[in-house]
Amino acid sequence: MMSRQTGSSPLPEKPQTMAHFAHISREWDPKHGAYVAKLLPGDFYATALGEHVWTVLGSCVSACIRDRRTGIGGMNHFMLPHDQSRGKSAWSSATSAETRYGGAAMERLINDILKLGGRRENLEVKLIGGGRVIAGMETTDIGARNADFVRRYAQDENLTICGEDLGDIYPRRVHYLPESGRVLVKKLTAGRNDALAAEESTYRTSVQRAVLASDIELF
Repeated sequence: MMSRQTGSSPLPEKPQTMAHFAHISREWDPKHGAYVAKLLPGDFYATALGEHVWTVLGSCVSACIRDRRTGIGGMNHFMLPHDQSRGKSAWSSATSAETRYGGAAMERLINDILKLGGRRENLEVKLIGGGRVIAGMETTDIGARNADFVRRYAQDENLTICGEDLGDIYPRRVHYLPESGRVLVKKLTAGRNDALAAEESTYRTSVQRAVLASDIELF
């Protein structure tokens, strides 16, 4: 693989990716020695080339899925369990408009892992997120709904859940390494909690018009 020069150190050439992932930001992470794809709400990403994936979650949920034999895998970031909207989406891209919902986010991610060479019988799943980051929302806890949905989806599809960190009141930063299956989770501070809750509220409004921490290696 060719290298490119950045500052004084040559970096490996950025791996090729599927055309529908062209909008995903991927940057070199010197700490992990790999390119890392950053997911926003409604995004998902799959790779067979040793890349990592990261995102920040509040009430949203990410499923980290991989073929445990080949290391082919990826992650999604969905906002709501089901699409209850009618009419044209207000979102900017067809991918995020569809995959902001759990069913599509799970299906699209699994299908791409299989296209890259993974086998369904070898898939393992780790589930992260679903925090109650908006105070006083116990009766309409979207995080709990997302968590319930993704557990049911995995059960209905006979997927093996080998770890989860769902619920509680914290937002989370998630870093996933599909080759090894490691998931690194950092629970964020109250200040970040408030900021993320505001961001998610804005995203959710858009949907409905169409919805202190230390590093912790949980799994």
